Parts: sequence; structure tokens; C-alpha cells
Amino acid sequence: MKLKLAQRNHVNIGQSTIEEIQKTYQYDDLASFLAVYYPAMNVLQHEQDFYDLAFAYLQRAAANHVRHVEIFFDPQAHTSRGIPFKTVINGLYRATVDARALNVDAQLILCFLRDFSKESARQTLAEALPYKDKFIGIGLDSDEHNNPPMKFARQYEDAAAAGLHLTAHCDIDQKDSIEHIRQALEQLDVERLDHGTNIVEDPDLVQFVARRGIGLTSCPLSNSFVSPEMKGKEVLELLAQHVKVSINSDDPAYFGGYIGDNYYAIADKFNLTKAQVVQLARNSFETAWISDAQKALYLKELDTYAATH
Repeated sequence: MKLKLAQRNHVNIGQSTIEEIQKTYQYDDLASFLAVYYPAMNVLQHEQDFYDLAFAYLQRAAANHVRHVEIFFDPQAHTSRGIPFKTVINGLYRATVDARALNVDAQLILCFLRDFSKESARQTLAEALPYKDKFIGIGLDSDEHNNPPMKFARQYEDAAAAGLHLTAHCDIDQKDSIEHIRQALEQLDVERLDHGTNIVEDPDLVQFVARRGIGLTSCPLSNSFVSPEMKGKEVLELLAQHVKVSINSDDPAYFGGYIGDNYYAIADKFNLTKAQVVQLARNSFETAWISDAQKALYLKELDTYAATH
């Protein structure tokens, strides 16, 4: 798709074959990944490009038997290079609507880039709110180094006041990981914590998320680029302490696997029981931003499947 869009939009990306592109996928930490990730976005120029990208992902999600998906997108990565906000969100949203024909319920989560200024985040939220019917919440991602969650406290207050859901990335093994997790939980009042498995280093915070039913979204395959054990031991520890940790995919085209691959990777490496796999799936629905009726429907489907396989 990167090649196709580059050709369609006459963008020189410096590679002409899939093999050449794959050779650039060399990263061993967050910063080296982002150095590959952001330049690739230059091929996205028009609303149809964003639609094609999102719908291709949603087709893969449907093939992985996904029933509900909440997709992060980073508008500042596009508006900062001159692409209008409406071009981004209208293309992505149109794909989520068309995904209903695939039996996939898809929603969007707008993320602030934490290595941009808080003023940029303020402007982005102001620009996004007129389109509030097209996304369900906000998140926080990109380079965490010296970019703590509290940098964006005002934007989170404004988003909450607008009725949006709240989450934030706390990537694994970052500088000040526990402090960032604490800020996200105690100051930003997030409803979920993305990645966040370093929380096991602080038993008090583990009890906090368990008590409040706050979900953690762990991504084994992307974790494996940083941690050989893909944070599987931490996932099992959190499961044992009744934390609503779930398995997710993270930039799947870059990290070598979609959601099914992530489930398989952790289940295979750590010999998960069927009950553990089912619980991880239950947690994903229980911490999703959907109605109680939808949760009941999906959990019934899960229980029926688990009982017959």
C-alpha cells in the first residue's frame, strides 16, 4: 500500500520494491521505530488515501474475526505537513462506516503527539470537536522521553468536559515509566492505560487499576522488539491479580502481526491455558468503550465460541 499510494500521489519515498521497504523496518526502541514510521505518512495526501488505508486494515481485522475495534489516529502527523484535519478524519470515518458490511464495529480515538507542544494539542482538540460525532475518545502517544502525561492535563480536562473517553500510552521500559503511569491514572483520570505493563513495579498502582477496573492494552509483538519476553510474564502477573489486561495489535504492518498473531505469540511462548486466553478476550470487551448491551452481546458470542471449541 505504501508503494501504491506513493505512485498514485507522485511521492518519492526512496524505495521501489516491497523488499526495499521491509529492509527499513529495523528498530529496537520507540525512537528508532518512530524514525521509520512518520516519514512513511508522506504518501497519505487525500481523503481517499486515508479511506484506503483504514479499510484495508479493517478487512484484515475482519479476517481475524474482530468484532469491535478502536483505532488510534494521529492528526498532528498530517496537519503538520499541510493535510487538512477534515481530510484525515473524513477518510478514516468513512472506512469505519463501510466496515459494518464486514460485521466489524469500528470507532476512532484521536491521539495527541506528546513530542509536539501542548499548544499544538490544544489547537488539534479545538479543530476536532466539531467532528465529535466521528470519534469517541482521545489518547496520547509518540515519544515519551521528557514528555510526561501532565504536559497535556488541560487538554484532557477539556476532552473530558466534551464527553470524550480518555486513554494514554505508557510505553514499556521508558524513562520515568512508573511516574508517567501514575500521572495518567491519578492526574489525567484515564479510563484505560495503553501498554502500561511496567505497572507491576508498583503494587499500589496495580491494586488501583484492579479496584477501578481500568484496562491495560498489551501488544506482545511490538513489545518483543524491545523486550525478548514480550512482557508476557507481566501480563500473566496482572491476570493473576485480576487486572483487566487485554491483548492488542500495535502498528501491525510494522511489527509483523495482526491481532490473531499477537494472541498466538503470547499463548505459544507462555503456554497459556484456554481459560487465560478467554479471560484476555473478555477483558478486551469489558474495557471497550461500548454500551452495556453491546458488551453483553459480544461476551455471549465469546462464551458460545469458547464452549464449542
